[in-house]
Amino acid sequence: MAEFKNKVIYQIYPKSFCDSNGDGLGDLRGVTSKLDYLAELGVSCLWLTPFFPSPQRDNGYDVADYRAVDPRFGTMADLEELIREADKRGIGLMLDMVFNHTSTEHAWFQRALAGEKKYQDYYIFKEGSPDKAPTNWVSKFGGPAWEYLPALGKWYLHLFDVSQADLNWENPEVRAELADILRFWKAKGIQGFRFDVVNLISKPAVYEDDHQGDGRRFYTDGPKIHQYLKELNEATFGRDPGIITVGEMSSTSMENCFRYAGADGQELSMVFSFHHLKVDFVGNEKWVLVPADFGKLKEILFSWQEGMAAHGAWNAVFWCNHDQPRVVSRFGDEGEYWKESAKMLANVIHAMRGTPYIYQGEEIGMTNAGFGSIDQYRDVESLNHFRILQEKGLTEENAYQILQIHSRDNSRTPMQWTSGENGGFTTGEPWIEVNKNCSYINAEAELQDDDSIFHYYQKLIALRKEYDVIAYGELKPLDEKNPSVFAYEREYQGEKMLVICNFYGKEVTWDSETELGEYQCVLSNYEVHNIEGSRIGLKPYEAVVLYKK
Repeated sequence: MAEFKNKVIYQIYPKSFCDSNGDGLGDLRGVTSKLDYLAELGVSCLWLTPFFPSPQRDNGYDVADYRAVDPRFGTMADLEELIREADKRGIGLMLDMVFNHTSTEHAWFQRALAGEKKYQDYYIFKEGSPDKAPTNWVSKFGGPAWEYLPALGKWYLHLFDVSQADLNWENPEVRAELADILRFWKAKGIQGFRFDVVNLISKPAVYEDDHQGDGRRFYTDGPKIHQYLKELNEATFGRDPGIITVGEMSSTSMENCFRYAGADGQELSMVFSFHHLKVDFVGNEKWVLVPADFGKLKEILFSWQEGMAAHGAWNAVFWCNHDQPRVVSRFGDEGEYWKESAKMLANVIHAMRGTPYIYQGEEIGMTNAGFGSIDQYRDVESLNHFRILQEKGLTEENAYQILQIHSRDNSRTPMQWTSGENGGFTTGEPWIEVNKNCSYINAEAELQDDDSIFHYYQKLIALRKEYDVIAYGELKPLDEKNPSVFAYEREYQGEKMLVICNFYGKEVTWDSETELGEYQCVLSNYEVHNIEGSRIGLKPYEAVVLYKK
């Protein structure tokens, strides 16, 4: 399996990254045009979210053809050029494979609708009357998880949008088709695969109502999930040492992740888990207004760090992606300490045990969109919940407040390249509005500022390559109950590193169990440090990385 412990992966949402032809949509040529920027940042691999043909009901996660490029993003020749040019810069490409479901416009589903038994078996169809769904499960996007087709007299399962029909992994023909798709892309030179909500692919033997929740307990980390992933591994990427794989694990358990990302390499290289990004939820409900629980955040991150290490399993570590709000808006400060808090948050993640992921714009401190009109939103989940929240009795104003914090569109506004029109993203009309703060938050300004957030990310990436203790060391939490400080120690073959971060905008003092004067400061977001003996005075959102050998 590929060496991934000292690498940093950068996620690109092509639709919002860079538009090369002025049609308002980002495209593959736009990505190619920014490869020098990405090489300067120092990343090793680019994860591209789906650019396959799609009706775009879920921004490309409703795939209509797994082996082609959607014309709105360019051509196969454009992709091949991107692969070649990235390789020249030592950067690999990771594709996003949506194998839990397809678009209902996919040829397989269309043939199922036409009555072909072979393709009906590619999906999860259940006989039934139109007034009684097979179960009471709820879609992740709101509403029922089943849709009735009068022409067939059957219901089909869609755990997400009604246009995203779940595939039937029980069918070996489906599994063979999906393995062949991976081989197709490997032959093109793709060096990694990210598997969307992959722990939902194994459904239960018996479908029943959930009287305790929304149904997820019946299909999350399902009964044959490990069998399916091992089979996919053996049939495709498992024998290729150059391939990196990561699974997005929805509502997963740590015990399952020990196996998904185990050191034996039989399933995946690493996993995304999201429990640490539910600390401003109520249970699994994100459409609420509650403050983030810092104590819970530390508890979850540390428990996953220690648990995965104890079982030789590997984490993907991250704050942001195309489904999450901007971290500086979520856990940092958009105002006075914008720069300091963005750097501190980067420091927390990038010095941990695990492979760090950067989401486009995170490295320049991009913030939430702050949209105040439903006409500005594009995300199907947000549009559905704006209606659902008001049906529950919330005012329109309160519904907007929740969307402004939790909407996925917060991360999907265009990349801010310059202070010019549309942030330099496009010369046309962007598919979604550019954040107005592009006038001062943009890549051009960051590159010119030696003290910028961009350059801090650059230094963090370089540190991981320079110090083996970051890439390979064990992690020990420090002062876990401290209400303001996020601190931990890394250790590897005689090397030690202390990472000390003030999570808030007020000064605090932190007492170490060791003499801090023995350490060298190798990185900080402040120039001067107040260290006396085993005590350090931390400025607002200060991050300090200390090292000794």
